[in-house]
Amino acid sequence: MPTHEVFNQAPPLIPFDAARNPALLEGLHREGAGWAEAEVRELGVLAGGFQAQEWGRLANEYPPVLHTHDRWGNRVDEVEFHPHWHDLMNVAVTHGLHGSPWLDERPGAHTARAAKFYTWGAADAGHMCPISMTYAVVPALRHNPELAARFEPLLGSRTYDFGLREPSGKAGLIAGMSMTEKQGGSDVRANTTTATPQPDGSYHIVGHKWFTSAPMSDMFLTLAQAPGGLSCFLLPRVLPDGSRNPIRIQRLKDKLGNKSNASSEIEYENATGWLVGAEGAGVKTIIEMVNMTRLDCVIGSATGMRLGAVTAIHHARHRAAFGADLIDQPAMRNVLADLLVESDAATTVMMRLAGATDRAGSDPAEAALRRIALAITKYWVCKRAPAHAAEALECLGGNGYAEESGMPRLYREAPLMSIWEGSGNVAALDALRAMGRQPETVEAYFAEVGLARGADARLDDAIDRVGKELTDLSDIEYRARRVVELMALVLQGAQLVRHGHPAVADAFCATRLGADWGIAFGTLPVGVDTGAILERGFVDVR
Repeated sequence: MPTHEVFNQAPPLIPFDAARNPALLEGLHREGAGWAEAEVRELGVLAGGFQAQEWGRLANEYPPVLHTHDRWGNRVDEVEFHPHWHDLMNVAVTHGLHGSPWLDERPGAHTARAAKFYTWGAADAGHMCPISMTYAVVPALRHNPELAARFEPLLGSRTYDFGLREPSGKAGLIAGMSMTEKQGGSDVRANTTTATPQPDGSYHIVGHKWFTSAPMSDMFLTLAQAPGGLSCFLLPRVLPDGSRNPIRIQRLKDKLGNKSNASSEIEYENATGWLVGAEGAGVKTIIEMVNMTRLDCVIGSATGMRLGAVTAIHHARHRAAFGADLIDQPAMRNVLADLLVESDAATTVMMRLAGATDRAGSDPAEAALRRIALAITKYWVCKRAPAHAAEALECLGGNGYAEESGMPRLYREAPLMSIWEGSGNVAALDALRAMGRQPETVEAYFAEVGLARGADARLDDAIDRVGKELTDLSDIEYRARRVVELMALVLQGAQLVRHGHPAVADAFCATRLGADWGIAFGTLPVGVDTGAILERGFVDVR
C-alpha cells in the first residue's frame, strides 16, 4: 500500500506557447512588423515545447569543454559543446535571429527579429550570445566596405555551418567580440594589446583578452593599439591560406550562469587581423556593435521577466494553500500582478526600441531617440531583472529553489544582462554622455514621452520631474543613476499609457511614477485591477 498520494502540485508548464504574449504581439504590429506574426508564433510553440526545453536543459547541465591540444600534442584551441547546443543554434540561425535583418529590405525587419529573439530565448539564454554578436557585428564591419562585401552575406545566411574552416568557404558565419582586458575592464582605452602593420595591409596582433565571447565563432572584432591609436580589427579563426590564426584559448570562464555558452580568456600570439575603420577610431567603430548588443540585453532581460512571471502565475493557478488556490489569495495576487506589470513594461519599451532601430537609418529623430532610449533602458530594465527573477522564484517556494524547476537557472542568468556591454554605471554615464554631446537626443526623448501628456496626471508630473533633474547639472555624475532611472520609468510609463492595457498602465503609473508602492514586489495599492493584469500572464499548457 502506498505511503502517500502526490497531490496539490502544479502540472508541468511544458509544453507552452512562448509567443502567447499580448504585449509582444501588439508591439509587433504597432512597430510595423505584423507580417512576421506567423513565424513568431511558430517559434513560440518550438521554444515552449518539450524538445527545445530539453535542449536548453542539457546544454546547461553539460557545459562546454575546452581542448587546448589534440591527442598528439598539436595546439587546436577548440571548444566542445553538447550536441543540443548546435540544435539550438540551428533553429536560431534558420529563423534569422542573427545577421539576417541586415539583408532583409522589408519594413520592420529588425522589429521582427527582436520579437523572434525574445520568443526563442525562452528555450535557452546562453546560445543567444553568439547569435546576438553575429547580429551586432554587421554595422561595425561596414566601416571596411571590402570586408563587409565579403562576409556580410554569410553573416546573414540562414545556414548554420559549425566548424573551423576558412570563412569565405563556409555556408554561414558566426561572429564574436573581444574587447576587455584584465587591467581595464570597461575602460577599453587602457588596452595594452598591440597591432603592428604588415606590408600586405594586415596587422599582427599581440595581447591578452580577459573576456572573449563565443570563442568558437568564425571571426571576432577586437580592439588593439595601432600606431595611430586604439583601433578595431577583424580576426578570423582560420586564415585565408587555411591555417589556424594563433588565437590561444587559455581557459573558459566558470560563470554564475549562462552555462551553455563558452566565455573565454585568450591570447593573441602574432594573430593576423584586418583594420575595420580608421586607425585611432576603434571605440567609435566597435561601439556600433556594442549598441546593437545592448538592444539584445534589453530583449534578454524582458524574456527572462516574462518567463519568470508566467511560470509563477502557472504555479499559483494550480496550487492551493490555506483553503484556496494561490492565484486567489490576495497577497499572492498582488505579487503576481506586480511581476506582470514589470514584464509588460519591459516588453513594451523593448518593442519601441526595436522599431526605432528599424527607422533610425532614415529618420534622424528616431536615431536620436534610439541613442538615448537604448542607454537608459539598458540600464533600468537589465537592473530590474535579478530582483524580478528572485521574486518569481519565491512564488514557487521550495519548489522554485530546486534546480529541476528551472527557476534557479533563470535566477543565475538574470544579472548578466546588466553586466554585459557596460554595467550599471557605464550605461548610466553613457546616457549622460549622449545628452551632453548630442542635445538632439534630449529633444527626441521629451518629444516621445510628450506624446502621452494629458493621459495620466502621475505621468505628467514625472515628465516635469525629469525636466527639473536635467536643468540642474551640478553633481550630475553623482546623480547619474537617479536621473537615468527616472527617465527610463517615464519612458516605460509613456509607452504603457499610449499602448498598454489600461490596468497595467494604471498600476505602473500609480507605483513606479506615483510612489504609491513599497520597495518589494507585491506592494501594489488597493484598487489596482489585478484580475485584468493577471489574465495577460495566463499561458496554458498545450
